[in-house]
Amino acid sequence: MSGRMTQDTAAVSHVYPIGSRINEAGRLEVGGCDVVELAREFGTPAYVYAEDDIRTRARAYLDAFRARTEHFEVVYASKAFPCTAVFRLLAEEGISADVASGGELYLALKGGIPAERCYFHGNNKTEAELRYAVEQGIGHIVADSFDELDRLERIAPGQRILLRVTPGIEADTHEKIQTGQVDSKFGFQIDDLPRALERIETLEVRGLHAHIGSQIFDLDPLERIAEVLSSLGDYPLLNLGGGLAIAYTSDQRPPEVDEYVEALLARAPEGVTVLCEPGRSLVGNAGVTLYTVGTVKEVPGVRTYVAVDGGMADNPRPMLYGARYEATLADRFGGSTECRVVGMHCESGDILLPEAVLDDPRPGDVLVMPATGAYGHAMASNYNAVPRPPVIFCSGGDARVVVRRETYEDLARRDV
Repeated sequence: MSGRMTQDTAAVSHVYPIGSRINEAGRLEVGGCDVVELAREFGTPAYVYAEDDIRTRARAYLDAFRARTEHFEVVYASKAFPCTAVFRLLAEEGISADVASGGELYLALKGGIPAERCYFHGNNKTEAELRYAVEQGIGHIVADSFDELDRLERIAPGQRILLRVTPGIEADTHEKIQTGQVDSKFGFQIDDLPRALERIETLEVRGLHAHIGSQIFDLDPLERIAEVLSSLGDYPLLNLGGGLAIAYTSDQRPPEVDEYVEALLARAPEGVTVLCEPGRSLVGNAGVTLYTVGTVKEVPGVRTYVAVDGGMADNPRPMLYGARYEATLADRFGGSTECRVVGMHCESGDILLPEAVLDDPRPGDVLVMPATGAYGHAMASNYNAVPRPPVIFCSGGDARVVVRRETYEDLARRDV
């Protein structure tokens, strides 16, 4: 495409994809592609990913483990970005997949993740989903409850499983993405584990699974997961779940991958295969979202509103979790105009950035929101009957559509 630049002029913040820079035209480049040109070619809103960023992060995890042990498996949390193109890429790098629905399993398989390298999570898997997983030759099902054990005994004798345990460890993260505390909808309480094991007759218990939450900055709780699980018996597999944090804003500095892996292995029994779920950190900073500014509205003495052609339908996280992001104009980094970036949807709460500083924003500007590679495409909706954005992969200056933009016709395609 025409947006390729070659002269390396200026790097940008670590919240952007690896290799991003401001080119000689003063515009942001992602994956070697000028994002203003991307907006012109593919329209906005659009999810844009640097393909090499995802590969680099996947290899960082694999290298960190290989330097310390032969007994490991890196498992991608499909819910962060379920797309056949990213599954295909991660399959090539040797990454496995954790799926939380029949649909995620379908996409993982279609993207090339072998069924035996898939782990099926979820606190309320339906019988239809379980049957589908078994028919596809799923590697492991993570059993979450006594009711699920009953279903599995009936429909999948001989199936390999992990038992999900609630370890009673609270991670220092947003309460809505904590999963390891005692008061959780996920997993067996530790005191219930003996009764669960007694209940099992035909299933093959391969190990235990725990997950304390995502967007983890403090690594100390991760060390305690292995200690808790290894105290509950001898198993060949231990899934030590807790997703490493990413930087959503330039002031955030998450731990390095080496530090994260070191914490996971610090108290793991020798010879046990450790399953690692890095979560959003494989894809979160690899993606940016492009918008076009449509309206700039000054309310005298109050604030300036900058409205873009997307919002809560393509990124609900600010509304769900109060998630903080940054933004810039694609061809004018920095600036001094204090404003509020809002979406186009019919809700007063459709606010992407309550406080932003841009360089004299005007209608037609391309606005870039970094660190949107996880839980954007995954959580997108058709609210206000707005078609969902495309996904664009960029590498070496070439851009390709891996998920097309929806059309108005798509909105009615399932109507009968």
